[in-house]
Amino acid sequence: MTSGEVPAHHGQAAYARRLDWGPAGARALVAGARPGDVAVVVDVLSFTTTLSLAVERGIDVYPYPWAIADAASYAEQRGAVLARGRRAGLDAGAVSLSPASFLGHDVEGIARVVLPSPNGSSIAFALAGAGVSVVGASLRNAAVVGRWLRGVSGHVSVVAAGERWPDGSLRPAAEDLWGAGAVLSALGPRGASPEAGLAVASYDAVRGDLAAALHDCASGRELAAAGFARDVDLAAEADTSPAVPVLRGEAFVDAGRQASQDA
Repeated sequence: MTSGEVPAHHGQAAYARRLDWGPAGARALVAGARPGDVAVVVDVLSFTTTLSLAVERGIDVYPYPWAIADAASYAEQRGAVLARGRRAGLDAGAVSLSPASFLGHDVEGIARVVLPSPNGSSIAFALAGAGVSVVGASLRNAAVVGRWLRGVSGHVSVVAAGERWPDGSLRPAAEDLWGAGAVLSALGPRGASPEAGLAVASYDAVRGDLAAALHDCASGRELAAAGFARDVDLAAEADTSPAVPVLRGEAFVDAGRQASQDA
């Protein structure tokens, strides 16, 4: 991941636990990365929620940028299924960016999936060469990811993916702030930047009724209006997933499964 000169204070370099937004925030946070540093990508609606469901089922997930013409050949070269866009997957009965598409029996024969998305997946793909470990987190696996991060020796940079306005600029998304706060809350307050503390405070404000908050936020209303309210319900299933998706090479795998294979 390339970057220009980033002032140290913009990267929250004085803190061990940091938070920023989108691709530019990711670049700022990992500038000057050192061994042991970790970047946690949070894209609750829906890349990292879908990621957790896929990895739970033993599927290796390859992040990839959105709307890239060679995605099909990229998947074919890796013996992977190319996930479709949410609506296209619904029409075809195929796996897609929709978390609900990974709940059926149809996924049982799938070992590898290329899962493009315009935000979280694109950020994870770009971070692959940044010299940090990359983890995917959502509300479904925030607690287990937070506990796993306690064993990290370096800085933890949480990247809230956010959404996009029609002109392509970043739209900070409430659901990603809550997801980031859930991870940071589970990790603990030691060494947290004010930005990280803000995320925790935001999560604490809604943690008593996450389902209502997710359905009421802008992205949740958008998905429900498009017929994907079930995806919002799945995203609200806080701390139900045991998976810690870690990027190993090009693909996310469950850290626990990887550890057992390496033993």
